Amino acid sequence: MTKQELFENIKRKESFLCVGLDTDINKIPEHILNISDDPIFDFNVEIIKATADLCVAYKPNLAFYESIGLAGWDALERTVNFIRAEYPDQFIIADAKRGDIGNTSAMYARTFFGNMDVDAVTVAPYMGEDSVLPFLTYENRWVILLALTSNKGAFDFQYMEENGEKLFEKVLKTSQQWASAEKMMYVVGATKAEMLSDIRKIIPNHFLLVPGVGAQGGSLSEVAQYGLNDMCGLLVNSSRQILYASTEADFKDAARNEAKRLQIEMAEILRSNHLV
Repeated sequence: MTKQELFENIKRKESFLCVGLDTDINKIPEHILNISDDPIFDFNVEIIKATADLCVAYKPNLAFYESIGLAGWDALERTVNFIRAEYPDQFIIADAKRGDIGNTSAMYARTFFGNMDVDAVTVAPYMGEDSVLPFLTYENRWVILLALTSNKGAFDFQYMEENGEKLFEKVLKTSQQWASAEKMMYVVGATKAEMLSDIRKIIPNHFLLVPGVGAQGGSLSEVAQYGLNDMCGLLVNSSRQILYASTEADFKDAARNEAKRLQIEMAEILRSNHLV
């Protein structure tokens, strides 16, 4: 999917919502566990059916699938294949946070772009250019580079400063030499929304994947205020707030209601900024 195609989806759905499929086997409604041979996949299918018209992207977090071994990996692949078959306009992000020496990164890239049909993968930039470039060799695929995260530990390294430049700013500036805004996005946590205006001075044209809205306390209105650009430029992720809006039999309706609430707010933001 190209940048323009993603923007067209955003305008058509009046939404820049990404639903995080952080599917925890311990939080799946009990009635699904009782009847399903593949409860993670079956839960995902119901969430996707309930929200697909309200979002433009899905982001399975690989840790939740890898933690239960082969069954989890199989559920992940089946989930990706289901989205591709039924909702081909969705942007699929493998939230893997990979990044290693070049030949290892090449194998990670083959996993997600060669063997699994996802649009993007999250990549850690700490090991530098040669750890990221293998992901960038695939056409029409995206790298989403970790830039400024929403966790407390972000302050351990990401704000370290040298010659007036913070480490996350160095990451943003250096990585622009590796790929354009047509192939690279950045992760910027919603709980750091006030930093987005400074970040936009460095990367005005890139899309940002913004986690942390909802259960982690980030504000959608603040993210939009500081982070919007003329192609929207935002994919705002919500995971737990949608997935576990209810753990009872009404979980699908509850998930849809939460996604709809966010979509309505996003539509108002897009209209007020003349993007739709």
